[in-house]
Amino acid sequence: MRRSRFSEEQIIGILKEQEAGQKTADVCRRHGISEVTFYTWKARYGGLEVSEARRLKALEDENAHLKKLLAEAMLDNAILKDVAGKKMVTPAAVRSAVAHVRANHGVSERRACLVLGADRSTVRYRSRRPDDAVLRERLRELSRQRRRFGYRRLHLLLAREGHALNQKKLGRLYREEKLQVRRRCGRKRALGTRAQLALPQGPNRRWSLDFVADSFSDGRRFRILVVVDDFTRECLALVADTSLSGVRVARELDALIARRGTPLLVVSDNGTELTSMAILRWSQEHRVEWHYIASGKPMQNGFVESFNGRLRDECLNETLFVSLSHARAVLAAWKEDYNHVRPHSGLGGATPAEIAIAATAQAGPGHAPAQLAITARLGHHNSQRLCQ
Repeated sequence: MRRSRFSEEQIIGILKEQEAGQKTADVCRRHGISEVTFYTWKARYGGLEVSEARRLKALEDENAHLKKLLAEAMLDNAILKDVAGKKMVTPAAVRSAVAHVRANHGVSERRACLVLGADRSTVRYRSRRPDDAVLRERLRELSRQRRRFGYRRLHLLLAREGHALNQKKLGRLYREEKLQVRRRCGRKRALGTRAQLALPQGPNRRWSLDFVADSFSDGRRFRILVVVDDFTRECLALVADTSLSGVRVARELDALIARRGTPLLVVSDNGTELTSMAILRWSQEHRVEWHYIASGKPMQNGFVESFNGRLRDECLNETLFVSLSHARAVLAAWKEDYNHVRPHSGLGGATPAEIAIAATAQAGPGHAPAQLAITARLGHHNSQRLCQ
């Protein structure tokens, strides 16, 4: 807007001349203005004194200044929201953010640096370092070959090849190429084999372990440790308690070994109790191989999973437990019935105890017919189906 050559005081003086009785045309001719301008002034300043005009002008200036400040604050807020997700911890990231703000919001470099809190010298700086393309390529190649090596060890390998460079520089290149090695902070777990298992050829050679959960009538939870002999399908143990740690599992296995002898192999899933240091120590002390099934593949431990289904359907879902002692008594009775009375379809209608007795009888010389009877009862097709 073009600035007027008359101030507010002069305009009000001109209007006063017309109000004093002079003709409008004469007033306009004397001051060199048109009648349109005169009446525009009259509509705006008519009836005002000089002090009031000054106050109105000050209010208009202040209003314009406040509007400008509001617009600038809104623009700053929009800029900060736009770059809120960008990390500006390195000079390169700061330069990228400033360029982004200038391109998308049309502000000057000075304004962008002021809003982002960046130093203009940092933004204007241009690196004169060599790109070290050959060294970077060799560093990436070595890191692919030695995936667990950090930059200090890679620095030694590069020094052997004749690359003379400072370790700090190599550390910078290492970070810029994003080759950092993620430190393994997980606890040490028990290690076992994961190869496909063959069918056991006798009793007490392979045991399967798992946990089953249930609740009392008052809503409290308890767990049951299940141990099954994969050959005879016997339920070796049903240990119920509100907490079953790895130490408790090792103690229960020791009690089983005292009664039945040491197995050749134990199969379980990857639960925290069964991958604890207590189980690792137990398997090493007793020289028992421990096999862990693949994660998300419960049918690799199909014998105990099948038993868990029978236990859930025939005992847990049929009984309302009121206390831990009640649960232990019911489980002991059901275990006895399962081993000695309940016919097992996978065993040709025999009970696990009968298969165990027959296997024990044929263990000595001259008992081949007993072995044939066991094989016929187990059923080759059913055994392979459960082990898949």
